[in-house]
Amino acid sequence: MNLVQSIQSQQLKDKAPEMNPGDTVRVHSRIVEGDRERVQVFQGTVIRLRGGSTNANFTVRRVASDGIGVERTFLLHSPRVEKVEVIRRAHTRRAQLYYLRGRTGKAARLKERREEQVQAPATPVAKE
Repeated sequence: MNLVQSIQSQQLKDKAPEMNPGDTVRVHSRIVEGDRERVQVFQGTVIRLRGGSTNANFTVRRVASDGIGVERTFLLHSPRVEKVEVIRRAHTRRAQLYYLRGRTGKAARLKERREEQVQAPATPVAKE
């Protein structure tokens, strides 16, 4: 492994969140204002995921007040991104959901993906 790859591997986060396009996520990012630092939450739908080890990024879209769409792109392994919570998973057939930009209201909804829960078989209780 050369020097560049060894430095890049140190920058990767241990727990990268497992998310897909269409998922609704809540991103906690650090914002620096003057000498103060605070955490700002941005919640919306993931419309794009880009790979590339340390350069991996994702774009989140949400509809702000008055129906104005706001998109932010976050670096996945950035120290400014504190955590990413997946709130809702959606079923999509596309990798980039740019078509959501032109849709408003109910037309912009995505079908929720159901997670199959595996139940452990019940152990019989022996009667004595």
